[in-house]
Amino acid sequence: MEPHGTYRLPHGRLSLLIVTIVTIGHHSGDANAATSCGDTCRAVLAESIPEGMTFGAEFAPNPTTFATWMNMMAAATRSLDIASFYWTLTNEDTGTHEPSAAQGEQILKELMGLPQRGVAVRIAVSRPSKKFPLSDLEALERSGAAVRVVDMPRLTGGVLHTKFWLVDGAHFYVGSANMDWRSLTQVKELGAAVYNCSCLAEDLGKIFEAYWALGVPGATVPVPWPANYSTAFNAETPLALTLNGTRAAVFLSSSPPPLCAAGRTADLAAIIGVIDAAAKFIDVAVMSYLPTTEFSHPERFWPAIDTRLRAAAFERGVTVRLLAGCWRHSRASMFPFLRSLAALADNRTGYTVEVRLFLVPSSAAQARIPYARVNHNKYMVTENVAYIGTSNWSGDYFERTAGSALVVKQMGDGGTVTEQLRGVFERDWSSRYSVDIGDTERWVNVCGSRQP
Repeated sequence: MEPHGTYRLPHGRLSLLIVTIVTIGHHSGDANAATSCGDTCRAVLAESIPEGMTFGAEFAPNPTTFATWMNMMAAATRSLDIASFYWTLTNEDTGTHEPSAAQGEQILKELMGLPQRGVAVRIAVSRPSKKFPLSDLEALERSGAAVRVVDMPRLTGGVLHTKFWLVDGAHFYVGSANMDWRSLTQVKELGAAVYNCSCLAEDLGKIFEAYWALGVPGATVPVPWPANYSTAFNAETPLALTLNGTRAAVFLSSSPPPLCAAGRTADLAAIIGVIDAAAKFIDVAVMSYLPTTEFSHPERFWPAIDTRLRAAAFERGVTVRLLAGCWRHSRASMFPFLRSLAALADNRTGYTVEVRLFLVPSSAAQARIPYARVNHNKYMVTENVAYIGTSNWSGDYFERTAGSALVVKQMGDGGTVTEQLRGVFERDWSSRYSVDIGDTERWVNVCGSRQP
């Protein structure tokens, strides 16, 4: 029997069930709890490297997104909650009959088997559009999963862009990968998998419960949110825990601000806080970087992040490196802004600001796969802080769109999250797929064909 308040998806159409009041279940925690955690938590980066891309033998590969999700399903004994933008795990949307879709199809098959094992599966998904098929969600509902559609266009004017998994209130994944077969084999993705960390996982559960509550018909955004959605863990009072054997201070941020209950740091504030605290360097890898809005009408100038990066370089002498994604769907307007940022560097000023583009190569067959072959990462690392998010860096993602991020302050040797993330950035920055923004001839014919 399915929980009340879910959306069902019979025969490809949405129908409503009875609505009941939603309260937080086993994921809830006391917002006034101590800001420390007795769990011995473990975190590893999870990556998807597009087929055909290789790095040097000196770079040890991180666990794949596919292996990470499979491991999380294998570990699930009670519950799996997934916050997602859309679902295309079966290749129905592309019509390419691409063999690399097999990993996505296996993930879907394993997900459909969880309810038979007694695992309660809940999926919060953004309101489907004509562009995204419903077959995956319909199949999951038939298997016993509960699905709720969050009508973000009505609630905030954005979408549910978050991408995370939460298993048994103890393990979770958060990162750039959508529930899309291409995110496993044809798009470059990065996320963090955190294991045996119930204190932090329960806090992420509060973000999921907010989506779940907003997925009932006629839901409105509470002002304020009820107290059981609030958190004690934020930028000012992070959760103290042992992560990979080293002390760390950690919190989860969320966007947009109306979806942040009391105590929750907004995602934009988290990014700005990390930038402002950097003393030596700031390395950013993000698919889309625009000091504007992208989806509002009219579009607006939005320099919140760009201004802080420039201030870091100008006022504190911080080295800034930005690695942006580059594909045919990039906005043409992004590149003048990237050049402008790079122009801060000058032999006479001494500012160190570098901007490069990351190009994922494609074979003729790969080039025919729609919306693939791009660096979809959304992270930042400084000398002691790692930020791993789900949002592109333009205004709409922080003002109207639901996203989330993991922020870890950690210093030490031997496998810290910041060290892991720094290693990924250095590998990509120095790779043959990275092109200086000033080397226009190498990228102009592959990037930015989409006009504003």
